[in-house]
Amino acid sequence: MATSGHNPRDEGKAIDAPPVDQQAPAREEPQEATWDGEDDPENPYNWSMWRKVSIGMLYSTGQLVTIMTAGMIAPALEQIAADLGMTDSAAQLSFSVFFLGLGFAPFVLAALSEVFGRKPVWIVCNIWYIVWNALCPVGNSQAMLIIGRLMSASGASAGVTLTGPAMGDMFEAKDRGKSQAIAALLPYLGPALGPIIGGIVSQYVRWQWLFWILSLADTVILFIGLVVLRESYPPVLLERKAKRAAGQSTAVPSLDKERRRQFMQRLKTSLARPVRILLRRPIIQVLTLILGLDFGTYTLVLSSYATLYIDKYDQSESTSSLHYISIAVGSTIAAQVGGRFMDWLWASMKKRHPERDPVPEYRIPHMVLPAIVFPMAMFWYGWSAEYGVSWPAVDIGVAVFTIGNFMISQAPNAYILDEFGNYAASAMAAVRMFTYVLGFTFPLFAPQLYETLGYGWGNSLLAFLFYLFGLPIIAMVWFYGPKLRAIGRE
Repeated sequence: MATSGHNPRDEGKAIDAPPVDQQAPAREEPQEATWDGEDDPENPYNWSMWRKVSIGMLYSTGQLVTIMTAGMIAPALEQIAADLGMTDSAAQLSFSVFFLGLGFAPFVLAALSEVFGRKPVWIVCNIWYIVWNALCPVGNSQAMLIIGRLMSASGASAGVTLTGPAMGDMFEAKDRGKSQAIAALLPYLGPALGPIIGGIVSQYVRWQWLFWILSLADTVILFIGLVVLRESYPPVLLERKAKRAAGQSTAVPSLDKERRRQFMQRLKTSLARPVRILLRRPIIQVLTLILGLDFGTYTLVLSSYATLYIDKYDQSESTSSLHYISIAVGSTIAAQVGGRFMDWLWASMKKRHPERDPVPEYRIPHMVLPAIVFPMAMFWYGWSAEYGVSWPAVDIGVAVFTIGNFMISQAPNAYILDEFGNYAASAMAAVRMFTYVLGFTFPLFAPQLYETLGYGWGNSLLAFLFYLFGLPIIAMVWFYGPKLRAIGRE
């Protein structure tokens, strides 16, 4: 009988998850279960579309809070720095340290979600986020602000860590784009809503309320999640099914010495899995490079966009924050159009090669056009800002940049879901570590970059770097992806 929760209908799993990641010790009986046929109603693939969308929207709303928190202080950085006596570099650190938390916490959270399931990890992380985010402004302390941002990001990272794998639990490979469109419906508004709320609150109220408002909002989401959210991770569902069949409790593992030893060994294996994947799987290292460049550039633009309009166009905090709407428009188009376009490309590739099973490389053509367009939009945005062209031209350039930037990330995420299956959360955690480290680093040198080179040559430098490294990486994965994926499995 099956023990892994793999579903034969998952067309995207051309190759099973690597054996090195399947070496968890055998559990005591009862340990084996399988679905009662392809139409088993307990299988998340067979849940009603209403249930899938409800759960997806809940993850989506939680991720919206994460993205809003990341960017909400951007328009208020100068005011926060003045009130707390911070230097410009310290103020940028308080902004970018959030991405550092988003980078490292998924190593632990992904492992825990593959032991306990998605739901309990999501609940605990939301509580963690609510508390630490509310503490950020307490005492008007630089240290508390920076530490609080780091710790709250650790909890908020549950959104970006669990959303993709949870949607992969419920949607088959042919619907990867559709699932991403559902999950990204609200989060992609975050780049605009966070700074807009930040600009208005910092101008008309106290900036401290930026943190308290989002903690209150996430508290509401948490209570809704306690009712709506259902566990979707197949191995956990199958384990519960086996226990029910044996008449055992499905709530808490028994505490006898042998079962406790097995549980701790299993947890240790899961915690080590993201590190092993990062070190042993070259395909992850390659995907990490392009996603890191992509996300680092995005966070740099996100952190400096309000400052551009405040310093160069003499606009107020609230007015400057409204320009983030262009980022939200671009990200929304990328989510809703890009996701469906990726499904169409996947189906076309499958139809073109009916003699073989689909492979993750079917996702790569989706990256080509965005990888060409998004650096071109960087030139557009940078030189428009450099010469003080009317703000609509700058906003259009940033909107196009965002469309390309976000569409580039869709294909690697789907690629990882196709390749790693039940261990996609660990694989994504491995990718996000380096990705968010660059997201932390890039905003730190944004002031020096634009002060030294200006917006024109500063953005041109970033565009040239992406052309230099990004396009060759895409070509490498297209031509050598199967060989790269094969390395590290044995």
